[in-house]
Amino acid sequence: MLTPVDPDVIRVLGDPLRLKIVTLLARETLCTTHLVEETGAKQTNLSNHMKVLREAGIVETEPCGRFTYYKLRPDVLAGLSEQFAELAASARTAAENKRACP
Repeated sequence: MLTPVDPDVIRVLGDPLRLKIVTLLARETLCTTHLVEETGAKQTNLSNHMKVLREAGIVETEPCGRFTYYKLRPDVLAGLSEQFAELAASARTAAENKRACP
């Protein structure tokens, strides 16, 4: 049985800035200051996007003194990847499964 892909996670990753943030965090753990520098986003805008990513379970925080570091949760992305792989495998056989029209 196919596992449904979480539409909230897709929506969250559908934003270009959030996708860029995820791409940057795939390379290294970064603090807010680094992310502002790398993305060119305003700090308040970036914080709002980070909140969305945290609430979706895609990133987690790590306090370090007066800074907050962000890192990806690879298990969440791996699960999403597995769901899409499952959809692709199903789609390969779906071409042979044609429902007759009434």
